[in-house]
Amino acid sequence: MPKTSALDRQRSVYVGGAAGKRPKIPIDLSRLEAAARKRMSTEAWAYIAGGAGHERTIAHNTSAFDRWAIVPRMLRDVQERDISTTLLGHSVPAPLFLAPIGVLEMVHPEADLAVARAAGALGLPFVFSNQASVPMEACAAAIGETPRFFQLYWSRSDELVIHFLQRAKACGCSGIVVTLDTTLLGWRTRDLDLAFLPFLRGMGLAQYTSDPVFREIMEAPDPAPVDRPRPTAKAVYTLIAANRRFPGSFWKNLRSGAGLRAVRTFVRIYSRPNITWQDLPFLRQHTDLPIFLKGILHPDDARKALDYGADGIYISNHGGRQVDGAIAAIEALPAIAAVVQGKVPILIDSGFRGGADVFKALALGATAVGIGRPYCYALAIAGQAGVEELLANWMADIELTMALAGCKNLEEIRQTPLLDRKA
Repeated sequence: MPKTSALDRQRSVYVGGAAGKRPKIPIDLSRLEAAARKRMSTEAWAYIAGGAGHERTIAHNTSAFDRWAIVPRMLRDVQERDISTTLLGHSVPAPLFLAPIGVLEMVHPEADLAVARAAGALGLPFVFSNQASVPMEACAAAIGETPRFFQLYWSRSDELVIHFLQRAKACGCSGIVVTLDTTLLGWRTRDLDLAFLPFLRGMGLAQYTSDPVFREIMEAPDPAPVDRPRPTAKAVYTLIAANRRFPGSFWKNLRSGAGLRAVRTFVRIYSRPNITWQDLPFLRQHTDLPIFLKGILHPDDARKALDYGADGIYISNHGGRQVDGAIAAIEALPAIAAVVQGKVPILIDSGFRGGADVFKALALGATAVGIGRPYCYALAIAGQAGVEELLANWMADIELTMALAGCKNLEEIRQTPLLDRKA
């Protein structure tokens, strides 16, 4: 993959404009969101863009960056610039990765596959979602040699958890991202108003329906009584959708009821609200991959994560989708970085909207930043090409922000104090 600079990216946009060619996706984030909304169904937009409760956490995730200001320094040699870094021993071209987002089939027909190809083209790591629309094996083949991770939702089935870990290792994943903040779904008002949960239509279940252990669980008798709704037109549509998304022949699935059984099985075993710190050694017993704990927001939890042998901390409030009024991810970073003291990598997502945000996170102690909703919006507008363009734009934005602030590499960013307006 040839190295390109921010100036190359800028130049290509302006030269293209001189010839009457506009970018595939809007570069301004508000315009990107507006354009994506026009491409997405009402249900898809609610699911991707929405959050918990009054969505105060979504708003605060972005506004919290205003607390810290970059103080540019002048007359520094930034002729040669380098935003590359390493993550778990892998060289990557920028301190960025693509965060896990489920049910991407609602956004674009190629879903996770298009994102994996875009990540591979740019060399940026991708965290495969546990709720993906494409099995991890297909995404691993599409991403090439680029680092990849697997997000794990801790199922009620230990056997399924173990097999997911084994599949992730076989797919060449460099680590497991254990999501701790979604043992229960948050009170997501937009989805509730539409009475829409995509998993009940068989969406976002590809990791499960492609798994032989899950298939065995499906065939076991359901211990819970089955609620059979009246056969309305919508219920019939839901039944058809669930069977169409299940692997194999649609008519065979319809006759056997495989799609509906998959949905019911998923709902029954999806997550374990009773997991505690004492359960973490179970994962270590069954994988030698590095383990990142995702959803850490309190410094005491970061300290406990280190005590329990976590290989990385992942600061996140799930993009504001779980707890209304929660602390912003960037607010949690300084105290957690003070606890970690460079012992393990610190990943962070939730609320990032461009290069200046990434600069601030690096200066406050982050190792790498996860892009979330913005790549979904680019995917909705222009598929793989849209995601590639968005990633190239972010890399250019980081490089230019870094240089104009007087830094020529990430190490200099990490040594740059920010102005804390609350100090």
